[in-house]
Formats: sequence, C-alpha cells, structure tokens
Amino acid sequence: MVDAVMADVGALMRGIGARARAAAAELAEASGERKHAALIGAAEAVWRRRQEILDANVLDLDHGVQKGLTPAMLDRLRLDEGRLRGIIDGLRAIAEQPDPVGRVLAEWDRPLGLNIRRVATPLGVVGVIYESRPNVTADAGALCLKAGNAVILRGGSESFHSSEAIHACMVAGIRAANLPEAAIQLVPTRDRAAVSAMLTAVEYIDVIVPRGGKGLVGLVREEARVPVFAHLEGICHIYADRDADLEKARRVVLNAKTRRTGICGAVECLLIDREFLARHGDVLITDLLAAGVEVRAEGVLSEIPGTVPAEPGDFGREFLDSIIAVKLVDGVEGAIAHIRRHGSQHTEAILTENDATAAIFFRRLDSAILMRNASTQFADGGEFGMGAEIGIATGKIHARGPVGAEQLTSFKYLVIGDGACRE
Repeated sequence: MVDAVMADVGALMRGIGARARAAAAELAEASGERKHAALIGAAEAVWRRRQEILDANVLDLDHGVQKGLTPAMLDRLRLDEGRLRGIIDGLRAIAEQPDPVGRVLAEWDRPLGLNIRRVATPLGVVGVIYESRPNVTADAGALCLKAGNAVILRGGSESFHSSEAIHACMVAGIRAANLPEAAIQLVPTRDRAAVSAMLTAVEYIDVIVPRGGKGLVGLVREEARVPVFAHLEGICHIYADRDADLEKARRVVLNAKTRRTGICGAVECLLIDREFLARHGDVLITDLLAAGVEVRAEGVLSEIPGTVPAEPGDFGREFLDSIIAVKLVDGVEGAIAHIRRHGSQHTEAILTENDATAAIFFRRLDSAILMRNASTQFADGGEFGMGAEIGIATGKIHARGPVGAEQLTSFKYLVIGDGACRE
C-alpha cells in the first residue's frame, strides 16, 4: 500500500514538474508588461476574494489548534484584513519593480574584436517548501514570476486551505495576462512524500528554497539532490555596547523581540556589555519583563527579579516565542565570539554610537545581514525595498540575505564578433 501511495505521489510530482518546465520556457520570453499585468491581476483577485481566503484561514487555524500549535505558530498562520492588505501591497510592489530579466550586468570588449555581455536570465524552475505562513504562497509565486521562473509551491499542512485560496488568486492573474497557468503550481497534497519527490527532481527543478524550522531544513540538507538556497534558523542577536544610546537601545530591543515573536528576524539573544550594565543597570531586561517576555539570563543577570536562569541550550536556540536569552559579555570582542559560536549567520545588530566599534562588528562578523541601531525585525525583503522575499538565504553561494526577484536570476554570456578567430 505504501509503495502504491509513493508511486501515485511520484506520478503527481512528475506531471507538475513537466508542466513547470514547459511553463518556464515560455516565461523566459514573457514581456515585462505581461508579468506586471499578471501580478496586478493577482493583487486585485486577493482583494476581491478576501472573504474566501479568510474563511479558508479559519479552517487552518482550527486545524492548528487541534494539532496543538504554539501561539507563535498560530500567529504565523493567522490572516486578517490587515495582513491581506500586506499581501496585496507586496504583489503591487513586486509588479512595479524593473524587470530583472535581460539586465546587462557587465559589458566589455576584447582586443581580437569580441564584445562580451553578461546578461541576467531566469533560473528556470524554483521549488519552494514552506511551513505555516500562507503569505509565502503569494510572495514566492510573485517573485518567481517576476524573475521569469516557474515555481512549484509545497506549503505546510497547517496552511493548506489558506494557501489554496491565495494560489487561486495567483492563477487568476496569470490567466488574465495570458501566461501559462503552470507558471505557479501548488502541490495539492499534504503527503510528505511530495517533499522528497521535489528534493530529488533534478530533471525538473533547478533550485529549492526551504522556509521553515530546523526539522524541515535538516530534511532538505539530508535529502536534496537539487541545489538549495539555504535558509537556516533565525538565531538573531543584538549587542548593547557600552557606547549605546540608552533610549535608542530600549526602543530597538523591545521592537526586535515583541513586534512579532514568530518570525525569523525576531531577536533571540541579547548580549549586554558589562560597562553598559554598570552605566545603565538592568533597564533593558526590566523593559522586556514588563512586556511579558520570559528572560532567560545567565550569571549575575539571573539575579534580577523576574528572570529565569538560562540553560546552556538557550544560547543558539530559535525560540520563535516571547522568550529571549540574555548574557553579559566583555565588549564587542566578547559579543563577536559569542555570535560566532552560537549564531546561524542570519541577522545580528549592534547598538552603539561609536563608529570604530561598529566597524569592528561589521568587519569581523559574516552573517547575511548586519545592522547598527536598528531592529532585527527589518530583516525582510519588503523592508529592503524588494516588495517581498522568498526567504533569507544564510549560505554564501549565489544569493545571500533577502532573496528577491533579482536574486532569482542567473546569467549567461552573449559574445558578438565580426568573423573573429582565435590565434
């Protein structure tokens, strides 16, 4: 019986892959105007069908409660009219961006009469595997389409109905723009075998983008034969330096932890310079406690009333909840050493008014995003001006940081001669 199910899923995924490959060939030649029209049409469909989407989301939330999802996970899953407006704004922002396909990235002439251009081209077919957040259906679909790629979306079982409803809006926009409907396909099954099929579909998929927790990323790393844009955990740090402005620090730390606790840009560890503590006391910690955050503190910080003694495993942990680990460090060097040991190379921030200290922090850390005097919650493609993102890539190959439409292109060389021959 298991073999029969696997065979059925395999056949399903081969059909999806073949249609995506055919759609990718057509999309590679699609004009910017048609892609723009498809995305605007999708945005209009989301607003027109908003009640259908919200009704579908209620089904997913009920399912999530029955499964025992944490409040943070339910928050990632939840849609309301405000979040739908955010989806629409993202679709419109991506639509208005310049077409990334066909950009001349570099051009030069060679002595024997060759003109060489490096030109941006689509990747082909992108596979996106994600958990919980139904807005990824729109974000990933739109960004891939803008970059001339077909995309196969495999959403989490938690967001199954919401993703279906949003996907229908994306298809409506594509159809109205006379582009192939297979440009954006949603895997129509919760069966985990579909994930394994995508990870090994080298003949159909050019790159995989995982968005999810440690379990999903571990599975992708273990099984993938298709190249992967790595999106590891968001173990984000903030370092409060001795030269930090206190009021700035208070605002940034609270925002970075409490604005939305369940996103990968939420700060999970606060590092406090000993001299900051000597000058300003425990104000950052008491602010967090007053906001209802569980503060897991190490050493003398654990003596602050209301804190919980930290366990070793709390450092280097993505809580995705109203929990933060806090530790004292000896200056910027101590902060750097801690981040190198426990970070996931996602996003780190320094709070300081000292230019030299900030320069050391920026130079000696190699996370995908480094910030100064800004909340880690800005680690988002929309906030970077990309309209949206398909994920935050923490690897070092091809794309890094927020992956927008430009990062979803490759390039080819166009070489023109006039009867040139090599000596």
